[in-house]
Amino acid sequence: MPQANVKELKEMLKNAVHFGHATSKWNPKMKKYIYGEKQGIHVFDLEKTQACLEKALDFLSKSVKEGKTVMFISTKQQVTDLVKEAAKDCGVPYVTQKWVPGLLTNFRTIKQRIRYLKKLKDEETTGEFSKYTKKEASELKKTINKLEISLGGVQDLMKPPDIVIILDVYRDEIAVKEASRTGVKIIGLADSNANPSLIDYPIPANDDAIKSLTYMVNKFKDTIKAGKK
Repeated sequence: MPQANVKELKEMLKNAVHFGHATSKWNPKMKKYIYGEKQGIHVFDLEKTQACLEKALDFLSKSVKEGKTVMFISTKQQVTDLVKEAAKDCGVPYVTQKWVPGLLTNFRTIKQRIRYLKKLKDEETTGEFSKYTKKEASELKKTINKLEISLGGVQDLMKPPDIVIILDVYRDEIAVKEASRTGVKIIGLADSNANPSLIDYPIPANDDAIKSLTYMVNKFKDTIKAGKK
């Protein structure tokens, strides 16, 4: 294991990265990442977390420099704005609402829906909605809003992403399975209740605390931005 960066370990502690879930809810496959427990809560070995994070960031940096496409995924409502802002800041697609089944495994169909969304938005912008009745135009606007919620963050995707960053691999298990089936590389935060076996670059960490998630998202964002320069 690489020598620990004491400054980063302190930052992780400050941001509560080390706290897992209740010991009663753990997944035994996370055992090797756990240091111990405190008041019924599992505590991660932050030196292992740091090593996993550095490995993931190194892979992410090299991939971005090679022109690979990265996508953020988190359907946690409390971090919707955090993920959106980070993704937009570094110019990558994102999913922050309910996962759209087939987004990775049936991208051809998803792409058709994206084209339809863009067509409707263009018609609305250019005033072509005037050819419809008020009721028809109203229904089309509702369709735009609905599609924006589910596909707005991925509307510029021309092909499936090469890498997904998943902030809760337990919650977004369907996305994990789709990525695994299609060969999309996965960087994922794995709390003590997660199964890390399908994750290419698992990072044992607290996936609930806003401070912990912000710390991790900023690491990913900064790495992507640096890789694009």
